[in-house]
Amino acid sequence: MSQEKKIRLRQLPEENAVRVRGLIKKYQMGKVIVEALRGVNMEVKRGEYVSIMGPSGSGKTTLFNMVGGLDKPTEGRVYIDEVDIAQLDAYELAWLRCRKIGYIFQTFNLIPVMTALENVTLPMIFAGKTPDESIQKGIELLTLVGLGDRIQHKPSELSGGQQQRVAIARALANDPALILADEPTGNLDTQTGLEIIYLLKRMNEERGVTVITATHDTKMLDVSDRIFHIQDGKIAKVETRAEIKLRVGMLDGQEVG
Repeated sequence: MSQEKKIRLRQLPEENAVRVRGLIKKYQMGKVIVEALRGVNMEVKRGEYVSIMGPSGSGKTTLFNMVGGLDKPTEGRVYIDEVDIAQLDAYELAWLRCRKIGYIFQTFNLIPVMTALENVTLPMIFAGKTPDESIQKGIELLTLVGLGDRIQHKPSELSGGQQQRVAIARALANDPALILADEPTGNLDTQTGLEIIYLLKRMNEERGVTVITATHDTKMLDVSDRIFHIQDGKIAKVETRAEIKLRVGMLDGQEVG
């Protein structure tokens, strides 16, 4: 093999933020074994905005949890920045979750007794930043997501869209390489959901953060670089945004000119 090809092969994996190989997840439900994932393979490049779409029960949230290190596969491997997370001990996995990955959930998962600022600064405190550093950066992040005038408000004093903005700011707290968003617009009205989608896209473009969403929301198609369609625990197909626009255009008869 030529030296040039060796270098190219060595550099290729470094382009991936996430690699999933042969992922299988089985759950024991009484006497029945449910296979939620059935040999999933996928790669997500650094800086990509990817959506995992599929009906309820298709396995998308299970896949999301595997990629985020929130659950362990029965078989297969998940690599984050080429690190096999199955080989990490509890401390190393906690470090990875804290510093490499930002999580956004459908139910926001904010701590109700804490202000917006306190919710955002908490991950930074866990990561070892000083209180002054955390507060300064927390204010900057809340301002970035349009909540500079709401930093002292508690979740109960914020709308659903504002709470999700706090969750996005919290996800960015430790400058993660990867943001995982599980149904981030699921509890929001259409207009607010759209605002959150484009806010995530802006963070993706301006900060170069890789974004993976598990979603039912077809509005995600407008901002996703690629869409992984999952069905019955397998990746049924992968489409780019351009391919979807072309397909929709053909359905609408727009190709006739």
